[in-house]
Amino acid sequence: MMLALESYTAMDDKITIIEGPPPTFELAPEAWVLGLNEGPAQSAMVMTRLRTFNGPALVERCYNAWRKNNPIHLEYRLPDGMQQETPIVAARTVDAEEGQMLILWLRIPAEDAELEIGFDDNNDENE
Repeated sequence: MMLALESYTAMDDKITIIEGPPPTFELAPEAWVLGLNEGPAQSAMVMTRLRTFNGPALVERCYNAWRKNNPIHLEYRLPDGMQQETPIVAARTVDAEEGQMLILWLRIPAEDAELEIGFDDNNDENE
């Protein structure tokens, strides 16, 4: 999903999505992410891809927070308009045809993670 992303907040402890729909999260397929999933509550590791104009600066903001042992969060609006914050555990920026993409790995409560399994229901061979 492509979102316009900027971070014009006064605080350096969050990255805020200022326009576009809520981010789409997918379960993080990388094995290394499991090593970041520590905490007192059960959680799921997810990732999202966001379009931005200043990816390296946003990644640097994350690194600066982590170097000081501080958390950093992704702030966005839910479809009902409520604000939501989710901890960022890893960040990377890449150049794509659409422009700079910010890839974020996040920790969400396990009960918020939905598993979607798709099945191809084309068993029409016997008909």
